Amino acid sequence: PEETVTSSFASFIREVRPEHLSKTVRHRSKRMILDSIGVGLVGSTTHVFDLALQYCRELYSSVAVSSVYGKPGVKLSPTLAAFTNGVATHSMDFDDTWHPATHPSGAVLPALLAASQMLPPSTKPNGMDFLLAFNVGLEVQGRLMHFSTEAHNIPKRFHPPSVVGTLGSAAATAKLLSLSTAQCAHALGIAASLAGAPMANAATQAKPLHIGNATRLGFEAALLAARGMEANPLILDDIPGCSGFSVFYSIYQPKPLSTPSDHHEFLLEKQDIAFKRFPAHLGMHWVVDAALSVRNLFINYAGSFSPSLIRTIVLKIPVSKYINRPFPSSEHQARHSFQFNACAALLDGEVGLSSFKESSIHRQELRELLDKVVVEHPEDNVANFDKMYGEVALLLHSGDVLTGKCDTFYGHWRKPLSKESLLKKFRSNASHVLPEEKIETIITMVENLENLSDSSQL
Repeated sequence: PEETVTSSFASFIREVRPEHLSKTVRHRSKRMILDSIGVGLVGSTTHVFDLALQYCRELYSSVAVSSVYGKPGVKLSPTLAAFTNGVATHSMDFDDTWHPATHPSGAVLPALLAASQMLPPSTKPNGMDFLLAFNVGLEVQGRLMHFSTEAHNIPKRFHPPSVVGTLGSAAATAKLLSLSTAQCAHALGIAASLAGAPMANAATQAKPLHIGNATRLGFEAALLAARGMEANPLILDDIPGCSGFSVFYSIYQPKPLSTPSDHHEFLLEKQDIAFKRFPAHLGMHWVVDAALSVRNLFINYAGSFSPSLIRTIVLKIPVSKYINRPFPSSEHQARHSFQFNACAALLDGEVGLSSFKESSIHRQELRELLDKVVVEHPEDNVANFDKMYGEVALLLHSGDVLTGKCDTFYGHWRKPLSKESLLKKFRSNASHVLPEEKIETIITMVENLENLSDSSQL
């Protein structure tokens, strides 16, 4: 039969082998795994995580075999563990971001961790199997996002990980479970019927559910396909008059995924990942670095940071309604507010976990700075994580103007975190729930993942 886009993806999932992963891809994906575990661990300390865990423990009873981030001794059924850990990963908006825009690790890793514990001892995947499945989940997400130019900009309709992440989870789990080519295609088709969440729920407690659902529902899609459920075998193709995956994009031009070979180049080889230094929407990292830059200029100018000398704070940012929030009233709104993050950086000289506590958000001195903010949208500052910039200008009562600008923040794929910075972030996040010896064990295990005989140990 003639090959289709959908069948090409299914064939790729089935046929890709560990030797197809280059040294660069293995290195970058292990950094992603370590970072994602860290943000999941610190995310297990949040209120929204507690709500999700309580929901799963009280409303469902099943075979509890899979572990939950930050809760020693607590286990859930595999798909619910994936859901809960996915919520933890995105509960602070601290997880990695790719381009085109999505959060790739959180939609895949929790499913693989739970599935590894679900499988019987005789069929436990080793570390290389785990790493390969993780990269299959990343590759499928990346290829799907390249089907539409709409996906290249900051989203307006669907939250990307709820769309491509669900299919990425299905693909990764299908690979780990060694499904047939036909079953892989059906897993993608089933996942497409379970995908999608609106951007209107950004900056609310519902947003972390997008990651939790993506990893859980993709996992369930693979399990259903393994049990014989079928779906449209052309789900990724562009069929006139009958929307498949194209329903999520206004412009849709799918392309087949080539059969893996020794020369296959994974997208992660060409496009590194962005790791966040503080827990907020990725766009905030540009304005924070710009604000810190102009703060240093201000201190050199005045001797100290004195808000009373500032008449107006001008933010030059791209147009993106859901992260343009003049006066956020909750931690989730604050994580999605250009204004808040710029002013917090100006006032405190840093942005971190404590910046989003209720006591920090509602400070009078911060409110007074927010009152001085004026937003501008230069035409050359587009809502695209590869092209945007952040600029913060302080107009002083003296008539002087001080300006800080950031084109590429530290942690962006063009300016990656060093190994030391990534490990510092992981240790800091994990220390909220784990003792030092377990933290170091995880670091060693991930760094040597290819040699792990049983991935469920992770």
